[in-house]
Amino acid sequence: MRDFIGLNGHTIVFKPELYRPVCGLVRDYHPVTWDLGNDTAELPGFPFAKNGVDWSRVYGSWRTNGYITDVCLQIESISQTNWTSLADDARAYGRGFAHAFGPSGTRQLVDSVEIGNEPGKWSDPDYTRLFKALAAGVRAGDPRLTIATCNLTTGKSGDYDKSVDCVADCLELFDVLNVHSYAQLEGWPTWRRSFPEDPMLPHYLQDVTALCQWRDAHAPGKPVWLTEFGYDSSTKTPAGQGDAAKWVGVTDTQQAQWLVRSLLVFSAMPVQRAYVYFFNDDDQPSLHASSGLTRHFQPKSSFYALAGLQRVLGDYRFQAVITNDPAGLRVQEYRNDMNKTIWAVWSPTGDGRNSTRTLEHVPGRLVNALRMPLTATGSPPPVVAQNSAGSVTLQVDESPVYLQIE
Repeated sequence: MRDFIGLNGHTIVFKPELYRPVCGLVRDYHPVTWDLGNDTAELPGFPFAKNGVDWSRVYGSWRTNGYITDVCLQIESISQTNWTSLADDARAYGRGFAHAFGPSGTRQLVDSVEIGNEPGKWSDPDYTRLFKALAAGVRAGDPRLTIATCNLTTGKSGDYDKSVDCVADCLELFDVLNVHSYAQLEGWPTWRRSFPEDPMLPHYLQDVTALCQWRDAHAPGKPVWLTEFGYDSSTKTPAGQGDAAKWVGVTDTQQAQWLVRSLLVFSAMPVQRAYVYFFNDDDQPSLHASSGLTRHFQPKSSFYALAGLQRVLGDYRFQAVITNDPAGLRVQEYRNDMNKTIWAVWSPTGDGRNSTRTLEHVPGRLVNALRMPLTATGSPPPVVAQNSAGSVTLQVDESPVYLQIE
């Protein structure tokens, strides 16, 4: 799981040492306009951007703290009309960036790049043209640098994603298919989100599954990364007017529960990585403005919950879904290289229910039971009883319990 869980950071404001207990993968929103400025035909003097940012210090601090770094090159930060020569400039930029920061160079600071984030405002032909040029430049600059697409959809391109048709004829130019997905139950004006297993969600798990199926049919062997998913939790209520007046967030506890459960559910899907959005927030009650694992850089419940997930399951790999009862019980099995087993157990619901459940065919002796932590000091231990004939009885609620079995 330590190779599965990632976090979205942001350039110079990300604090790499603070978030290391949560993950070992970090994704950066890299503004291409910082590098190219007003003249896309002139490359910056890497490792410096034209605005003076020293990327070797930024990404160097991430590397020092042990992160694997994915850089999302935000090509959409420059309007299509502001490129001097779109294809030529993009190719040169890709080559220069890869040569300066890729794994074959002297700095070795960046492990992968994404060609755009959510370039929905670009036409499909323009994005395809830029993608092919920039990706070809990256390949030339460092063939070992992993290339990912922008946020893709298997349907028609939208405001925040591009159709897989944009990259379907250039499979040799990318290594990873990229998707974003949010548990959006309603759109504007509430932007209401729901628990990850909610059967009423129209897109959350379905969009990820659809891209995996497209991959299997058209690009077998290429990994799928989910590079954005998350939940907003704020202590404030929205103002009585404006676009966010009717915004509905989740509680800090729900954010913690639903992020952890999302990661567990995603780990059971044919997805290689899943990155949480976002690292920090300023407690603003509006869309995407309170998604942080920290609030004013102070840990929220979700920070402790994800750190706990890493401590318990970091050395373990998903093995199987043991039980999937939408009425109140989900059990997933994880194993490590020493063949030790952990069962993650929770209620896949969103109404606060809890129940006493007996798990049958437990594959060994129960050694320990840990509840998902919500604070620095953890959470009260679950009440668990080891029964005879390989069964365990415990109280199951919406916070996962980790059963360590030998």
